[in-house]
Amino acid sequence: MNLKKYSKIYKLLKAEERRQVETINLIPSENYPSKAVLEAAGSILTSKYSEGYPGKRYYPGNKIYDQIELLAQKSAKEIFKCGESYHVNVQSYSGTPANLAVYLALLNFGDRIMGMNLSHGGHLSHGHRVNFSGRAYKVVQYGVNLKTGKIDYEEVRKLAKKYRPKIIISGATAYPRKINFKKFHQIAREVGAISMADIAHIAGLIAAGFHPSPFPFTDVVTTTTQKTLRGPRGGIIFCKEKLAKDIDRAVFPGIQGGPHNNITFAKLVCFEEAKKPDFRIYQKQVLKNAEVLAEELKKYGFNLVSGGTDNHLILIDLRNKGISGKDAEERLEKVGIIANRNTVPGDPRKPYDPSGIRLGTPAITTRGMKEKEMKKIAEWIYRVISNKTEIKKIRTEVKNLAKRFKNGL
Repeated sequence: MNLKKYSKIYKLLKAEERRQVETINLIPSENYPSKAVLEAAGSILTSKYSEGYPGKRYYPGNKIYDQIELLAQKSAKEIFKCGESYHVNVQSYSGTPANLAVYLALLNFGDRIMGMNLSHGGHLSHGHRVNFSGRAYKVVQYGVNLKTGKIDYEEVRKLAKKYRPKIIISGATAYPRKINFKKFHQIAREVGAISMADIAHIAGLIAAGFHPSPFPFTDVVTTTTQKTLRGPRGGIIFCKEKLAKDIDRAVFPGIQGGPHNNITFAKLVCFEEAKKPDFRIYQKQVLKNAEVLAEELKKYGFNLVSGGTDNHLILIDLRNKGISGKDAEERLEKVGIIANRNTVPGDPRKPYDPSGIRLGTPAITTRGMKEKEMKKIAEWIYRVISNKTEIKKIRTEVKNLAKRFKNGL
């Protein structure tokens, strides 16, 4: 490897490789791409400027890149079975820029948008006040029922009728239940709004047929490619054909320059991998692992938001355990279990030090872990949260297990 001649920075790379091998990653928004995806992302395709779109570039030498981008668009539509009524933009750098491009394309500054409250499971780019989406637009936010932890669609409808937003955003970053995209679309239609679904977390589950799809009715669908899809870090936007011109203009030249061609190619590889039978097997195991992990945690007295999970993630309210999310995150990291602190519905604490932690099974499933390992992980989480004195012992146990599962690394 040519990096070896840069010994100091090469050591950083090897240190991170070692950290990943020796830890158990439970962050639901992270995963391990295949060797083929990594090869594509690190290829010579990174060397070219391709501002514009296939057939209309602002630089010469782009015939091959046109082919790659067109194939990526075709493949993306195939895995989501969305048909020819949708246009796909595969150039977006990541999920938040994809969402911002949609707003730029379809709204005027000061228009009203409606999205899920951050502390109830929504994303920053769905209208939170510290994000551009919450500063450029008027925002109304819906949440979950505090008793059930689930979305109350009738309450969403009431809010939509009262505030008449231009766009209604469905999708979440910390919501452990299935989302009824059809209901959201119906509500949007009732108030004359554009329906938009952000499926960044659950895209792989949707592609595999294990979660209700926002296609073919939703007006705009955005997603990342690195989570349950197991691709490179990037974003894509699906939209009805009538919106295609505005969406493309918003991505380029609206908010970004030329696409990262190496990442577009890596997205294409990811889409092709998602067509294989083992992709569906993987997604099914992601769900099995999440279900078992959730049930085991409940046995240890953990309070799960909504009482469990329908997807790849689990949200734990730690208030009954007498520990904050930040303290739990730090204590778990000391033993090699990587889980992120997260707000929970009705959280009285600040987002930097909230009351919950968020767990997910995509990365550990990629590594080959199954139900047996979920039971062990739940036991470790309980021991770590309940007892500070076993840190060294549990760290050894975690490392030994993690090193046995090197798939995807």
